[in-house]
Amino acid sequence: MENTDDIKIIAQNKKAAHDYFVLEKYEAGIELFGTEVKSIRRGRVNLKDSWCQIEKGEIFACGMHISPYEQGNIFNRDPLRKKRLLMHKREIRRLFDKVRREGLTIVPLTVYFLKGRAKLEIGLCKGKKNYDKRETAAQRDAKRSMERSIKERR
Repeated sequence: MENTDDIKIIAQNKKAAHDYFVLEKYEAGIELFGTEVKSIRRGRVNLKDSWCQIEKGEIFACGMHISPYEQGNIFNRDPLRKKRLLMHKREIRRLFDKVRREGLTIVPLTVYFLKGRAKLEIGLCKGKKNYDKRETAAQRDAKRSMERSIKERR
């Protein structure tokens, strides 16, 4: 990501960090309608069970829930519709090859605004096994207990 002054983070997919190892990160624009943008500005987006898929040379975010805008009436779209992501063809081809050959997954990680435009950070991910998840939790707990003990000594 670029300069943090211009970035306003709206939502993060914390479940992705728990379930996957993120190998690479990419930035993509999102093709949205007006009421969806207004709803995202209010923080009404959920990435929890979302994923990306590539169809006919285009990449789509599926399962990304954008709540309907309250004042949107007839202009509201289906909250779970596929949203087309805007990326260069060569990036999409590179992602498609890695997904097909290495069995990786593309997962949305963060929705944010960069200079007024909605962006989606996607990650090329490898699934964690149960023992990997337990190890990550143990490391997090050990780090937390060390910080607590250091704080108590001061």
